[in-house]
Amino acid sequence: MNYWPLCGVAWVVAGFALRLNPALIVVSAGFVTGFATGHSPMDVLILLGDAFTKNRFLLLFLLTLPVIGLLERHGLKQRAQTWIAGLKGATFSRLLIAYLGLRQIGSMLGLTSLGGHPQTVRPLLAPMAEGAAEARLGALTDDERERIRALCAATDNVGLFFGEDIFIAFGAVLLIQGFFADQGVKLEPMQIALWGLPTAICAFLIHGWRVRRFERLLGAERNR
Repeated sequence: MNYWPLCGVAWVVAGFALRLNPALIVVSAGFVTGFATGHSPMDVLILLGDAFTKNRFLLLFLLTLPVIGLLERHGLKQRAQTWIAGLKGATFSRLLIAYLGLRQIGSMLGLTSLGGHPQTVRPLLAPMAEGAAEARLGALTDDERERIRALCAATDNVGLFFGEDIFIAFGAVLLIQGFFADQGVKLEPMQIALWGLPTAICAFLIHGWRVRRFERLLGAERNR
């Protein structure tokens, strides 16, 4: 086995340790690995170009983080907290339960990228939940804020996990179909998706109860 291509990994580790430009490190590591495997500079450029054209959709995710960073720098979280705190009847539990329902429905339709921790939970949902809790309970402690943020992340996870199993083109549904086919049981993806509905409904009800219970416990702790 030729271990020389692993020089590219060492190059990446050294580059990040020295706090060099990440883009420069990754591209140069590609050349280091290519040279170690006997490829010419032109061959490496062709490989990089092919990888770029085949994975253009990744640019969407690469652009998401800097955009969110700029929005947060200009007060996105503060505006979200102020807006939700000014809404009458907008409680912490109602906000999270509404998001849970929307997340599940979106995932059922295959729109799994509409939500998520980096693009929705951190910059929007968590600040809005904190604002709703503060409007009712007053200033929050650091521990309470962390618990609220954790529940927001859990809400997104539950909505996504139990919603995407109902989308017939989701990989897990096709995996289940393949497993049963190997056992001699023929199932259509639509059948598997429909049988996922009771589980999704139960997940919505159980997590909705957990959210309401958390809100009551938070209020009870304040009244002690």
